[in-house]
Amino acid sequence: LVNEYGYRSSGETFTIADPNELWIMEMIGKGPDIKGAVWVAMRLPDDCASAHANHSRITTFPLNDRANCRYSKDVISFAREKGYFEGKNKEFSFSDAYDPMSFSARRFCDARVWSVFTKLSPQMAKYQDYILGKSDERLPLWIKPDKKISLKELKNLMRDHFEGTPLAIDSGVGSEPFGASYRYAPREWEVDGTKYFNENPIAGPHNAFSFIAQMRSWLPNMVGGVLWYGVDDATFTVYIPIYIATTEVPECFRKGNGSLLEFSWTSAYWVFNWVANLTYSRYKYMSKDVLKIQDELERKFEDNLEVVEEAAKSLYTKSPDFAARFLTEYSQNQSYITMERWKKLGEFLMVKYCDGNIKRERGGVFIDNGWGVPAGISSPGYSDWFYKQIIETTGDKYKLPK
Repeated sequence: LVNEYGYRSSGETFTIADPNELWIMEMIGKGPDIKGAVWVAMRLPDDCASAHANHSRITTFPLNDRANCRYSKDVISFAREKGYFEGKNKEFSFSDAYDPMSFSARRFCDARVWSVFTKLSPQMAKYQDYILGKSDERLPLWIKPDKKISLKELKNLMRDHFEGTPLAIDSGVGSEPFGASYRYAPREWEVDGTKYFNENPIAGPHNAFSFIAQMRSWLPNMVGGVLWYGVDDATFTVYIPIYIATTEVPECFRKGNGSLLEFSWTSAYWVFNWVANLTYSRYKYMSKDVLKIQDELERKFEDNLEVVEEAAKSLYTKSPDFAARFLTEYSQNQSYITMERWKKLGEFLMVKYCDGNIKRERGGVFIDNGWGVPAGISSPGYSDWFYKQIIETTGDKYKLPK
């Protein structure tokens, strides 16, 4: 297709998988005036894990192992023609030729890969110097995790903010008064002629959507294939099971339900944005309430998985159409339940944290003094380090006289 129609893109990495194998494919166009593309694809070993983040990661690759590596016939010759490569074929590196390393590739892209790898195998922390620009020893394309990775752990990886590494962003003045693990755009900024940057974690306000594709060979395809799908900031989204057998998109995810310029209470994009943006304002307090409900919903989905899929398998033996209808309705119902719960969560946050105060509650129910008035309100203010920032920038302006 790309040879016939062209591929006008600066480059992309694709994860291509079925229940039995997974390949990583990297492709880049030849330029605006040349049809086609150069590409390379490598099969991931069954006991390994990989990650990619907006930068080419395939370096050298086997030239005579079609079971585990495929590539375009001109992937090397085109690089020679353009002056990108001059060595022996076996020394050819796709990444070095077509997407050379740079500060942004290392810090904004590979840093996310590294953070994932450190969670799967702590020994990957040794590549910290590479991420910080002190070493040129690149990350491996894949690693063998220390143990099998659970669905819950994969969700946590999608919500990563460099926790436990020197790149963590939940402290310092940039984290605002309440220890926020996000930074608003732009990523790069300038003050008095000096350029600076913000870290670029996996999760944050920049997320439009994310999903985890689960494929299981021991189940019929329409039952074994499920997308755990969430919208907006992965930190505060809920991954809802959407089976590949689904024949109708849940209303909250449908095209035309709201837009970037039109709020809709039935649009998951807008409801999750609403709750997330509320939470950003009092991050360290409100995030605890959000994550509690997030875990409650996602745990229920996982707990119900076996029962739902046994029922779907039983229906499948009678009629695949019955199974498809059942799974479609299940995914729609869970989407609706999540939306309703998230709206209630937003209302709860608004009441609990209104005007910078925190109302007392027990089990999600606000404590009433018997007269329709909150039984207790706390005003936590700011942390000591933030107050010190105020003093440093204003001096004695707000100092109380004795």
